[in-house]
Amino acid sequence: MGCSKNLVDSEYLLAHLKKNGFEIYHDHEDLTDVVIINTCGFIHDAKEESINTILEYASLKKSGLIKILLIMGCLSQRYRHELVQEIPEADAVFGVDEMSEIVGFLGKKFDEYLFPGRKITTGHYAYVKIAEGCNRHCSFCAIPLIRGPHVSRKPRSIIKEASWLIDLGVKELLLISQDLSYYGYDLQKKSMLAELLESLADLDDSIWIRLHYAYPAGFPTGILPLMRERGNICRYLDIPFQHISDPLLRSMKRGITNKQTYALIERLKKEVPGIALRTSIMVGYPGETEAMFNELIDFVRQVKFSRLGVFTYSHEEQTKAYELQDDIPKEIKQERMETLMKLQEEISFNKNQKLIGKRLKVLIDREEGGFLAGRTEYDSPEVDNEVFVRKPYEKQWMGNFRLVEIQEAEPYELFGKALS
Repeated sequence: MGCSKNLVDSEYLLAHLKKNGFEIYHDHEDLTDVVIINTCGFIHDAKEESINTILEYASLKKSGLIKILLIMGCLSQRYRHELVQEIPEADAVFGVDEMSEIVGFLGKKFDEYLFPGRKITTGHYAYVKIAEGCNRHCSFCAIPLIRGPHVSRKPRSIIKEASWLIDLGVKELLLISQDLSYYGYDLQKKSMLAELLESLADLDDSIWIRLHYAYPAGFPTGILPLMRERGNICRYLDIPFQHISDPLLRSMKRGITNKQTYALIERLKKEVPGIALRTSIMVGYPGETEAMFNELIDFVRQVKFSRLGVFTYSHEEQTKAYELQDDIPKEIKQERMETLMKLQEEISFNKNQKLIGKRLKVLIDREEGGFLAGRTEYDSPEVDNEVFVRKPYEKQWMGNFRLVEIQEAEPYELFGKALS
């Protein structure tokens, strides 16, 4: 369940289970003795989805259709006691850093020196987690409570894993952590992201390297020349701004102002021409007035983000914002989210229309309904636009790059023909 960081954790666990002789299935309870649910506990909707999944498998356990039910991940880290009390069907509940305990519970031995120690489930692209935890303490976010403080992986460890992934045939490395901007501060008291990125880019100039979740405050501008000059670093940046109203940014403890936000965006676009910016926006934060929301609309209209995700504020216990009154009605939050997404749909459509006739490098991901679906360097898996390649095509193109001429464009989809 949950984000790509959780997916990576699951892939590490898969490798240890497979080494110990387990056969692994996904969502096949009729074939399964043991079910392990890796949960998300970030916001209300994610917690609800995790709880519903747990209850579904708890029912199967109660009916005798599965033998062992284990719960792990962020939700169980945050609400371990409650889950133990409320879900007696669960045989054990584990936190986010208890992989060895899970393997031990199943009567097997955990090998801490296992390499690569990971079973890739995404095929020709893979997420590379470069750090764990977060030191930012945004008022609305429970991640530091769940995952703890920021801990950077050693560069040597990351390079070794990336080299293995490339040897495996992976064509795209997606760098993730809760905060890429902070990478290295706990190792050398400075950002080491540019050094890491350069080392990764040196491994193979035929792959893509993509950056996810870079915090805007203290952004490591040293990576920008690399993004501009190195052809295998995608001109793409996932940088969550959350809001633009100064009073809300202060309350959110974002460490950046309206003026600084606009200045950073201007610098990003100037130093990396053609960069695709993806951001996350929050609506309905306590105290968000109509005027503040209109300021947010103007921000999105002016910047014209390439990709935009909008989510409604979730009132999370133990966070600083929980001390505030959750004073925006649910229907208003939903209305504001829909307003922003409608605006973004128009922006995306206009941007995509300008791509008609262009030739773009596309990484082919899958086959769907007589098309091959893929992505440009400006699109990340599952969350961004897709390019659909019409027949005739070869199925062996999947997992490889193709040059595609764009012929039609919709708000979130491009259609074209492969030229090579």
